Amino acid sequence: MPSFEPVILFFVLGVVAGIVRSDLKIPGVLYESLSIFLLLAIGLKGGVELARYPLIDVALPALAVVLAGALIPLVAFPVLRRVGKLSAADAGSIAAHYGSVSVVTFAVGSSYLARVGEAAEGYMTVFLVLLEFPALIIGVLLARRGAQSTPWGQVLHEVFAGKSIVLLLGGLMIGWIAGPDRIAPLDSLFFDLFKGLLAFFLLEMGLVVAMRFGDLRRAGAFLVVFAVLMPLAAAGLGLVTGMLLELSVGGVTLLATLYASASYIAAPAAMRIAVPQANPALSIGAALGITFPFNLLVGIPLYHRLAQYLHHFGA
Repeated sequence: MPSFEPVILFFVLGVVAGIVRSDLKIPGVLYESLSIFLLLAIGLKGGVELARYPLIDVALPALAVVLAGALIPLVAFPVLRRVGKLSAADAGSIAAHYGSVSVVTFAVGSSYLARVGEAAEGYMTVFLVLLEFPALIIGVLLARRGAQSTPWGQVLHEVFAGKSIVLLLGGLMIGWIAGPDRIAPLDSLFFDLFKGLLAFFLLEMGLVVAMRFGDLRRAGAFLVVFAVLMPLAAAGLGLVTGMLLELSVGGVTLLATLYASASYIAAPAAMRIAVPQANPALSIGAALGITFPFNLLVGIPLYHRLAQYLHHFGA
């Protein structure tokens, strides 16, 4: 399979090590450092590319992407409530996870496209940043309809001041202000080392996923099916939206990947404060235990093929 992304094998290694109960562990401080690096590097790269475009060329597509993305939690919630028979708190929390996005899935998608020689619009990272938080707000609203004393101050602080948003948005602004020429001295650190450090991060993700399999067994078959079908439906929305925005094949692929991904960094932190009665094992187990590996192993290549087909069909 010549287009297979090698960093995914590090994820597979982590899963296997976890299943066989190896004593392999990534030190917590290294994991935290890797996540900071990846978030900042993705933001910087997006900012550098954003500097090449007039803002007006990005603003309208970004608005369309956010509005379309808001449909994902609005569709997921009634499915989880009526078909899955979950409580409003659990349904709202899971809907928020699936409406938000996974930075690491985006990073793997970008690496995949680079490997197969497929270019994408540089401002895709802007979409990544903007899609992090609207679904969290919608999920909280759905989960807490009719509830008293919603701690909105805490929720908004957790969402907007959380590590993911601060580093992504901060990196984006730094890259945009500096531009490609002035950021060049940092290329060897943030861009040349990116894929190698991503491999280490995915190794840890594999270990974490292996530990979540028990949560999924307790959750039942419905949530496993949802964790596969929901990303496919969301990716379809991303493919259609990307084509309407006249994005390149790479851009359509990345937008489908963003919509198909599920947050397991920003969303759990926000839901812990906003919807404390929700069971985090359900949302994190589905997002990290099923959707994340599905997108890495099957989804990203599939979305790329579909984007190629749609472009060829529409040409």
